[in-house]
Amino acid sequence: MSMRIGIDRLLPNLVTPLPGPNARSIIERDAKIMSPSYTRGYPFVMARGEGAIVEDVDGNRFLDFNAGIAVVAPGHANPRILTAVQEQAAKFLHMSGTDFYYENMVQLAEKLATLVPGNGPNRVYFGNSGTEAIEAAIKMARYHSGRDKFIAFLGGFHGRTMGALSLTGSKVVQRKGFGPMLPVHHIPYANCYRCAYGQHPDACHVECVRVIEDQLFKTILPAEEVAAIVVEPIQGEGGYLVPPAKFHEELRRIADKYGILLIHDEVQSGMGRTGRMFASEHFGVAADIVAIAKGIASGLPLAATVSRADIMNWQPGAHASTFGGNPVAVAAALATIELLEEDLLRNATEIGAHILDRIRDWPRRFRYVGDVRGLGLMIGFELVKDQATKERAPDRRNQLAHLAFERGLLILGCGPNSIRLCPPLVITKDQADFAIDTLEGCLEVL
Repeated sequence: MSMRIGIDRLLPNLVTPLPGPNARSIIERDAKIMSPSYTRGYPFVMARGEGAIVEDVDGNRFLDFNAGIAVVAPGHANPRILTAVQEQAAKFLHMSGTDFYYENMVQLAEKLATLVPGNGPNRVYFGNSGTEAIEAAIKMARYHSGRDKFIAFLGGFHGRTMGALSLTGSKVVQRKGFGPMLPVHHIPYANCYRCAYGQHPDACHVECVRVIEDQLFKTILPAEEVAAIVVEPIQGEGGYLVPPAKFHEELRRIADKYGILLIHDEVQSGMGRTGRMFASEHFGVAADIVAIAKGIASGLPLAATVSRADIMNWQPGAHASTFGGNPVAVAAALATIELLEEDLLRNATEIGAHILDRIRDWPRRFRYVGDVRGLGLMIGFELVKDQATKERAPDRRNQLAHLAFERGLLILGCGPNSIRLCPPLVITKDQADFAIDTLEGCLEVL
C-alpha cells in the first residue's frame, strides 16, 4: 500500500524511539532465523515507501539516501513502474526466455544494445543480479578468448558467487574460507591514499595501470593468458572513487595492445546514477563487455550483460538462466529507461551538482572529513581522524551513519572509511538540503 505522500510528507518525521516496538520485535525474530552472513548497519525495518521517503513498521518516516544500494532509481512505488508491472503481470508472469520468445524481452535488448557506449552491433544476455551479469561476462571472456586469467582491482566489488568473488577485492571477510578462487591478479585502483587527496598528479593514477604492463606481464602473468581486465568505471563499495579519464584510457590502450577484453562493471554506477546512462560516458572510454543490474528494473531482479556481437559468439546452451529476462522485471526496466530519458538523468545531474557544491568545503569546515568526490547522485566523502595525516576513521564513519539514522536520514558506508550518498534519482532540492543539513548537524556532534 502506498503512503500517498503529500507536500507536508516529503521530509522525515520520527514518532517513536528508534527502533520502535514493532521494529524490535521483527529484528529479534530475524536474529533467530536469518543467515548470520547478512550485514545490517542500523535497525531500520521497512514497511512502505514512496519517492525518496520510506516508513518503518512503527510509522517513523525517513529520507532514503540509499535507494536499496543504488537500485530504486525512480523512487519507491513510482506509479509508472507500478503500472508497467501490473499490466504485464495480468498477461503472464513467466515463460523462460531461454526456451521461448516474448516481445518485451526483445524490446529491452534492442534498447540496451543502442544505449551501451561503443561501436555495435551488440547482443544482450539477461540474468537476475549484478553477480550473474559478471559471471556471464567472465564465461563469455573465456569462451571468446580461449584464455583463462583475469585482472581486477583492489577495493573492487563484483559479487559473491565464485567467479565474481574471485574478482572482488573489497573486504577479506567476503573471500575468507571460500578458496581456491579463479586465477585473478589484483592491482591498485588509481587510489593510493595520497592520490585520493589530490597530492599526486594524474600521472600517478596512470602508474597504477602501468603496473600491468611494467610488472605483471614481465614477472608472473603472461599477457597472452589474460582473458579480460574487469573494472568499475567509478568504484562503488570500494569508496565511490572517481578516477581521472587517463586511468580508463590507459586500461583501454593496454587491453587493445595485448588482445585483452575490457569489461566494465556498471552494476552500481550505471542506469543514470551519475547523471548519464553509464558512468563510462564521463571518461570517453567504451568497454568490450558491460555488466548492468541494480537500477535497471527499479527493484525487480534483472541484470544484463551486453557485448559486441562478435564477442558474444557462444553456441546455444553455453549459458542461460531460467528467470533471467523475466517479463515482469523487463516491463519495469522498459519503464525505468523511459523515466531516465525523460527527466531523471537531468535531475541526477542538477541535484548531484547542488549536493557537491554544498559539501565541497566540508574538509575545511569539519576536522573529521577528508576527501569529497562524486558524479551525479553517486557521491562519497571520507571520515578521517584528523586533517593533518588523513588517517582513516572507520569508527567515526559508522558513528555518523547511526547519528543520521537517529535524525531520520538513511545512509550507508562504503570503502574503509567513506559514506556513500546514492538517493533515488527523483530526489528534490529540499530533500537534498535536509540531508546535507542533517549530516552537518551530525558532523558537529562528532
